[in-house]
Amino acid sequence: MNSKEKETEINEEELNAQTTQNEQSKETTEKEASQEDLSLTEEEKLAQELEKANEQIEEQKDKFLRLSAEFDNYRKRTLKEKAELILNGGEKSISSILPIIDDFERALQNMEIATDVAAVKEGVELIFSKFMSVLQQNGVKVIETKEQPMDTDYHEAVAVVPAPAEELKGKILDCVQTGYILNEKVIRHAKVVVGE
Repeated sequence: MNSKEKETEINEEELNAQTTQNEQSKETTEKEASQEDLSLTEEEKLAQELEKANEQIEEQKDKFLRLSAEFDNYRKRTLKEKAELILNGGEKSISSILPIIDDFERALQNMEIATDVAAVKEGVELIFSKFMSVLQQNGVKVIETKEQPMDTDYHEAVAVVPAPAEELKGKILDCVQTGYILNEKVIRHAKVVVGE
């Protein structure tokens, strides 16, 4: 081989080596660029996710504030209603008793000029029965006591006396003070005398 051929061969090898080197450096540069692109897209993705999370946080915060304000308004409204009920709760009951008070006033006026005691007694009995019916309409009931077995949920024994008959032992013989129930709740126990 002559020197020209050798030179051409060496030049070709150098060219091939340089081309290979250039290609490798290009590939490395492209890989680095693509990794940078990937890392940028990952950063962008993370930034987008962060933005979405912040939006959700703001939405939840807004919902929480609205619910909190709603609940506070509800609490204030119920407290106000409860206070009004406490102040004016007996209005219905008092209104239903007012006509009976009018009847008592008329009865008292008639007692001053009345000569017939039986008529006055009958009038007071009518007023009493009217009063008891108004109480029943408002949920008040009398606790039954006559010859009933002693029940500490409804009765309060004030005395114990010997029973006049065997079947009256442990039963109520007399009622000293009438007891009342309001809507299934005892508001006053009946004071009774029990046989033993």
